[in-house]
Amino acid sequence: MFDRFAGGSERALRTLERAIGEPGNSASAERLWVAEIDGELAAVMAAFPVGEAASRSRAFLRLSLRGAPVWRWTSALRLYFLAGRASPNPPQSALYVDALATEERFRRRGAARALLAEAERQARRQGLPAIALDTTMTNEVARRLYGGEGYDEVGYRPPRRGLPGFVALVKRVG
Repeated sequence: MFDRFAGGSERALRTLERAIGEPGNSASAERLWVAEIDGELAAVMAAFPVGEAASRSRAFLRLSLRGAPVWRWTSALRLYFLAGRASPNPPQSALYVDALATEERFRRRGAARALLAEAERQARRQGLPAIALDTTMTNEVARRLYGGEGYDEVGYRPPRRGLPGFVALVKRVG
């Protein structure tokens, strides 16, 4: 999705590199956790309270547009607004896992599970009774992982306007 938003994988990587160093957006280092396997980066997770989602998302959009050519702005804005309506809304009193990604060669080695366990610790530490996340309806591997970790599928949005369908998942922790 970042590739589509930025207009290519190289632009997406540059945008994410800038975002990590700039506080207050949905990909800033203050809200990132990593898992290592054998001393190598294996997986990363971005998570924050749902109440921060709108402001963090807008900050990421502003950061993205600053680094994008003007001709990319229309499609980036269109995707931003479409994506905001494409996935089901998470409960307000939850920690939202905005992104969870595992390097392909480290999959099925526990990195994603470790990060989901960290999300639980963070939710409890922040006094939030639940964790919410979403994934595409066709991502069966992720859906099995989340189901196996105690997440319930609570909402669905069908594919529309070139975006995949999404499923929302929630796990009670408190």
